[in-house]
Amino acid sequence: MESEEFLPIVLRAQGGCRESFGQLVQQFETTVFAIALRRLRNHAEAAELTQDVFIQAMRKLDQLREPERFPGWLRRITVRLAINRAVRRPPVVAQDPEILGAVDVETHSPLDALMKGEQVDQLRGGLNRLRDLDRQTLMAFYFEGQSLIEMSDRFCSPVGTIKRRLHTARIRLREELAHLQPV
Repeated sequence: MESEEFLPIVLRAQGGCRESFGQLVQQFETTVFAIALRRLRNHAEAAELTQDVFIQAMRKLDQLREPERFPGWLRRITVRLAINRAVRRPPVVAQDPEILGAVDVETHSPLDALMKGEQVDQLRGGLNRLRDLDRQTLMAFYFEGQSLIEMSDRFCSPVGTIKRRLHTARIRLREELAHLQPV
């Protein structure tokens, strides 16, 4: 669009004419949306950002000293807001409880419960056959949810030693349970 076409509209909008600002929105909305979509790669986010850009532009329009530079000014606002949004806002994930509840329905047969119970018993048996330090290390990390630092304090050992103990204890537990796995 040539500056002769939009310059009078920008000047009227700067004078407070809301109808003129509405015309600017109609003329530049697709450009702003395209820039936002290119930056955010999400239609809903780009549509929301487009609205935010025009709200920002409406508030700051009186600060635009060179009305003929309106398109570039609007692009800069769009890019700046898109960058801010991409950096500051975590990705939105729809988590409607009803939908998730319907999807997450699992059917458990009595056989499933029996197998699960047997696996738990086998794991407990394997843990009980380990040396005391190996069992305590695995229990602290996997069942009590302690961090490596917390375990370091608990066992009065450096974090590197705790990592080595975890690795060794896992190997020993795997060996204890190896006979249970199908060939």
